[in-house]
Amino acid sequence: MTDDPPRPVPTLLDMFLTYGRIGLIGFGGINAWARRVLVEEKRWLTDQEYAETLGLGQVLPGPNALNAAIMVGDRFHGTAGAIAAPVAMFGGPLILLAGLAMFYDAYGEVQVVKAVLAGVAAAAAGMVLGTAAKMTQKLKPPPTLLAVGLCALVAAGLLRVPLPYVVLGLAPFGIAAAWQVLRAK
Repeated sequence: MTDDPPRPVPTLLDMFLTYGRIGLIGFGGINAWARRVLVEEKRWLTDQEYAETLGLGQVLPGPNALNAAIMVGDRFHGTAGAIAAPVAMFGGPLILLAGLAMFYDAYGEVQVVKAVLAGVAAAAAGMVLGTAAKMTQKLKPPPTLLAVGLCALVAAGLLRVPLPYVVLGLAPFGIAAAWQVLRAK
C-alpha cells in the first residue's frame, strides 16, 4: 500500500481542453509536452503508464502522439474520449499550421525566419532528449532493458536504420529482457 493520494480522473471536457492545450503548446515535440502535462501536472497517468502507452503507440501504424491520445482518451471515457483527445490535440494546431504555411510561403526565404525555424528545431530536439533522460531516471529500467533501449538509440540515431527494422530487430530482445525482469520479481 502506498501513501500517494488518489490520482484524479479527468472529465471529458477537462481532457478535451488539456489535449487542446497540449496540441497548441507542444511545438516540435508533443510527446515530451504531453508527458509533462499528463504525468507531472495533471497526474492522470504514472510515468510507467505513460511509457507503456507511448511505447505501444510507437509500434502501431500512424503517428505515435495520435495513437497515445486515442489510448488515453479511451482509457478514461471510452469511444467519446478516444475521439475527443485527438480532435482537440490536432484541431487547434491544424488551424495554426495552415496560417503558418501561408506565412512561410510568403516569407520563408527571409534570414530572420530561417533563424527562427533553426532555433525551434534545436529546442524540439532538446525537449525530446530531456524527456528521455527524465523517463529513464524515474523508471530506472534494469540493465537488460536499458541495453535494448541504447541499442535502439544507436541503431536509429547514429546508424540511421529505419524505425521498422529497429523495432522488428530489437523487439525479441526487448520482450525477452522484459520477461526476464518480470520473472525475477
